[in-house]
Amino acid sequence: MAVLGIGGLFFRAKDPDGLSAWYREHLEIGAGCNAEGTGDPSEWFWKVQGGPLVFAPFKADSDYFAADKAFMLNLRVTDLDGMLEQLNASGIAIETRDEWDSPETGRFARIHDPEGNAIELWEEPQP
Repeated sequence: MAVLGIGGLFFRAKDPDGLSAWYREHLEIGAGCNAEGTGDPSEWFWKVQGGPLVFAPFKADSDYFAADKAFMLNLRVTDLDGMLEQLNASGIAIETRDEWDSPETGRFARIHDPEGNAIELWEEPQP
């Protein structure tokens, strides 16, 4: 078997259309969005750049994200400081912790979407 990568991320939402619009507006992800250098947008897909992806189940009692949530989205970003400025200007609460960051793993920040799902923003270590 040759799995090439993740082909989609599907999750339940109370307001799917509103949540999709929030992700497009604040994070530029979802159908019709594309990462720099990936070509023209598609009405059906979010075109992403290739790169590292961590696939890691957590213990059921982990306190790394909310106990009432089954998942946390981690998004790879290129300019964490710039993104945090934009999110802050939009009134989105941001959490950072010194212990999350290291030269080996990079820098992290956390936000939540309007339905309370945790979104971890990750900037890879700089060479």
